[in-house]
Amino acid sequence: MLEIIAYALGVMYTPGPVNLLGLNAGLHGQAKASLGFFLGVGLAMFTLFVLFGLAGAAWVQGDMLAVIGALGCGYIFYLAIKIAKSSINMAAVRRTPRALRFRDGLIMQLCNPKGIVATLPIATIQFPAVGIHGVGLIVWSLGLAALAIGAPGSYALVGAVLGKRVEDPVILKGFSLTMSALLIAVSLSIGYEHVWLPLSAGVS
Repeated sequence: MLEIIAYALGVMYTPGPVNLLGLNAGLHGQAKASLGFFLGVGLAMFTLFVLFGLAGAAWVQGDMLAVIGALGCGYIFYLAIKIAKSSINMAAVRRTPRALRFRDGLIMQLCNPKGIVATLPIATIQFPAVGIHGVGLIVWSLGLAALAIGAPGSYALVGAVLGKRVEDPVILKGFSLTMSALLIAVSLSIGYEHVWLPLSAGVS
């Protein structure tokens, strides 16, 4: 269960387009005005978790879990390396924005590849692996959607409190490396529990 939360935090809270928009809102004193935007992001994530979760319950059965798990672990590891090597371009963050709205958050996150990256492995690999379905799927989706609301919200708060100091590349790089290490740990853990153990049990 902790793997699900760790992966969600590792993906949702790393710098990305939605989080940088939240940061931008905070830097320009629009954190409170952008609350609807954050809620729109949360609704988009809830929708993705439920849709992928329902599909995952039908798709991921038996040995297929180990196969998809291996692919998912590889992608999570790849994502972690990309995050560790990434550099944050803060130039675009300084544009004065209009107040972000609910519709902006909903549409942007539904179309944001990072949103799919965050939800697909959880809904199709981790949920079925621990038996989360039905009412449990809705409850977990609501909880993870709340985490998704907190991601751009926390960036907005950081922008509002720290102002220009948040642009320090050392701080941003340290944050990215921490999230990358978290993702690598989750990838190895999933690989061991949901790929290596099932396959080794099948051989023996």
